[in-house]
Amino acid sequence: MDRSNHQSSYCQRISERFNIGEANALCIPADPQHSLDPNLSESTQAGEVPYRESVGSLLYLSQITRPNITFAVNLVSRYLEKPLIIHWNAVKRILKYLKGTFNYGLIYDSSVKLKLCGYSDADYAGDTTTRRSTSGSIFMMTNGIVAWCSQRQKSVALSTTEAEYVALSQAVQELTWLTLLTSDLLETQGETPVLYADNQSAIKLVKNPEFHKRTKHIDVRYHYIREKFNEGVFSLEYVCSKEQLADILTKPTPRTRFQELREMLGIRHLDI
Repeated sequence: MDRSNHQSSYCQRISERFNIGEANALCIPADPQHSLDPNLSESTQAGEVPYRESVGSLLYLSQITRPNITFAVNLVSRYLEKPLIIHWNAVKRILKYLKGTFNYGLIYDSSVKLKLCGYSDADYAGDTTTRRSTSGSIFMMTNGIVAWCSQRQKSVALSTTEAEYVALSQAVQELTWLTLLTSDLLETQGETPVLYADNQSAIKLVKNPEFHKRTKHIDVRYHYIREKFNEGVFSLEYVCSKEQLADILTKPTPRTRFQELREMLGIRHLDI
């Protein structure tokens, strides 16, 4: 039997609160063709608009049932201090996307065997202002999402491999906690969770950590992943970029790719 988790009524309320009721619905929450970097735009200040209130409402939604808007919401939350018109338009775009997906939610298939797995990805130097990379991770059980995260990395990575390695280390910390939690609540003892990544160099760096002049500068705190891998806490496997589910949490994607990932994540229309 399938079970679902959704906040349809909440989506409707915030759309009405911020006057999106009459607007046309959009297919994606973030436009990959438009940058929100204030240094690349001649847009003026947004003025007296409910920017903080709307972003706060969207943050709650993105953290509870809507991982498909998490990246877009995190992006607009970077401009809370002095939002420009382009930033306010980006917030309204998310609201317009929600208008067309009121009845979408997370689907969980109870007939599937309980096994925890995760996906880790990074968008190298995606922030044009700071040139920091964005990490994204998704954890699934019974073919449904149980946890997800999208965040800008705390330091500038010097290569794609380093950005992916940092993202993996962050994902393993969450995976370790989820493993302990599920082992206490469910009968999953003996099942080693799998973490999937689409960067072969980062995987090799974890499995065969040779001292190399191109990786010796990586902060030691990120080598936590090696320790946990050697302890057998998780297994690390390669997944092709097309099947990298965490891609939706690292950057804005075109409509076709976005809808494909949304379907793969089990975020679907519900008959409610």
